[in-house]
Amino acid sequence: MSDAAIFAISLGVTLVGLVISWGAYRRRGAGTGMRGAALSLVPLAAAMTGVTEFFVDLAFSPVKWAGVAVAGLAVLLYMTSGAMLSRRAGTEGGKSGKSGKAAEGGAGRRSAGRGGKPKGAVEGPAQRGGDPEMAEIEKILRDRGIS
Repeated sequence: MSDAAIFAISLGVTLVGLVISWGAYRRRGAGTGMRGAALSLVPLAAAMTGVTEFFVDLAFSPVKWAGVAVAGLAVLLYMTSGAMLSRRAGTEGGKSGKSGKAAEGGAGRRSAGRGGKPKGAVEGPAQRGGDPEMAEIEKILRDRGIS
């Protein structure tokens, strides 16, 4: 398709969008009208920068479709490897002869539960006349091994 035809089509779409945006401005206010005008200018900007030519060529070129497929495969592989690496990093941290989950969960829970106080005892601000809700939150954090 020639540059003049692409520009004419983009200009027509932009003008129609601006007319619709004017109607939206009159009915719904300035914010909606401005958003519509911004979106209406996108086809004209795409034609002026050459992006439209890329998409027109893409629609009719099997080589460019193959390039898009390869790019999609690259993104898929990258995201999959990131998920695999984050899982591996999560299980390797803090291993000391035990499996990752036993080392993480077992030691923290045992030490948090050991104390001379009864299980339901609340310490902290509630005993000193503070906020009882904060004492509850502190107890939950202590039970989970977070200090």
